[in-house]
Amino acid sequence: MPLRSSHSRRPRVRSLVATAVALAGVAALGAGVPASAADRAAATPVNTSQFKGVNWADPRDNFANDEVVLSGLSLSDTYAQTYHKATRIISAFRANLGANTVRIPINPYTVNGTYWHSYRAVIDAATRQGFKVIVSYWEGAGDKRDGFIDDTATYWPMWKTVTSAFQGNSRVYFEPMNEPHGYAPSDWADIAAKWIGTFPKIPRDRIFVSGSGYNDSVVSVCADPRLKGTYLSLHHYGFWGNRTYDEWVTDLKARLGDCAYRTVADEFGATMTSGLDYNGSNVGNNEISFIQADTDVFRELRMGSVYWPGLRTGDTYSLQTLTGPAANPWLATTNKSGADRLKWAWGR
Repeated sequence: MPLRSSHSRRPRVRSLVATAVALAGVAALGAGVPASAADRAAATPVNTSQFKGVNWADPRDNFANDEVVLSGLSLSDTYAQTYHKATRIISAFRANLGANTVRIPINPYTVNGTYWHSYRAVIDAATRQGFKVIVSYWEGAGDKRDGFIDDTATYWPMWKTVTSAFQGNSRVYFEPMNEPHGYAPSDWADIAAKWIGTFPKIPRDRIFVSGSGYNDSVVSVCADPRLKGTYLSLHHYGFWGNRTYDEWVTDLKARLGDCAYRTVADEFGATMTSGLDYNGSNVGNNEISFIQADTDVFRELRMGSVYWPGLRTGDTYSLQTLTGPAANPWLATTNKSGADRLKWAWGR
C-alpha cells in the first residue's frame, strides 16, 4: 500500500508528473489492450468476480527487514499453532464478511529461513477451508522501501521455494511484487515477463501482475502481450485526493482502462474505526465518497476486490479486530457499514 498520512503509514507524496503520465497512458496504450470479442475469449479470465477478499497484514506493516508476522500470530508459533490460529481467523473472515480470498505477504526473511515451516501453515489452513490465497512479495522497510526488488539473489530462491510448495494447489495465486513503483512501466513489465518465464509450471491464470507505479494503473501491463492471460492487480486509495463520488468513479475507471475484466483491486480501503457511516450521505466526506464509488464500480464491472486491511492490529483502516484469547483468536467487525459496502462490491 502507498503511504498514507495516518499514524500507521509514513508520509510520501507521489509526484504530480508521474501521476499524470500514468493516467495519460490510458489513451496512449488503449490500442494495445485486447478489445475484440475474439481477443477477450482467448484471454483468461472473463471477469474476476470470484475473488471476494481481504488482506491479512503484519501489525508493523508488511514492509519489513525481517520475517513478516501476521496480526494474531507469533514468530515463536509452531506449525500446529499457526495452523490453528489461521484456521480461526480465516473462519472469522468468512463468517463476519463472507470472504473467500485472503492476500498475505512474503519476503526472503520469511521464506528462506526457519520461519517458513510455520508460516506456510497460513496457506495450508486457508486453502483447506476453500479460500483462495494471493501470495505477494513485499520489499523491505526504511531505505529498502524504494519500489525495487531488494536483492535478486534472495528474491528468486524465495519464489522457487514458494512455487515449488504450492504449484499443485489451484487455490494459491502468486503476485511477483507489491507496488513496483521504482521501475518504469516497461521495466516492470520485463520483470513480470521474466517471472512468468522462470516459473513455467505456474498457469498464467494463477499469476497476479501488479499495475505500474504503486499498483495504481493497469493499462501498461494489460497492453503487454507477454503478460496475456494473467490477472492484473490494482490499488486505489481515497487519501490520493479529495474528490466527489463522480470524480472517484472517473479516476478509478481511468486507471483500469479497458482491463477491468482481468483486474482484481487487491488493495483499497478507508478509515473504519471512527464511526463513519459508509451507507450514508457522501456529500462533503471524501472517504465515504471514495468507498461508495469504488464498491459501486467493482460491482458494476464484476471485479474482484481484496480490502486493505481485513486484519492489521493498530491500523485505523482495519475492518476486523482480534478478540478472544491469543491462542484461540476470533474477530469482530469494526464498522458494519464498511462491511456492508464490501459485500455490495462482491455482489451480495
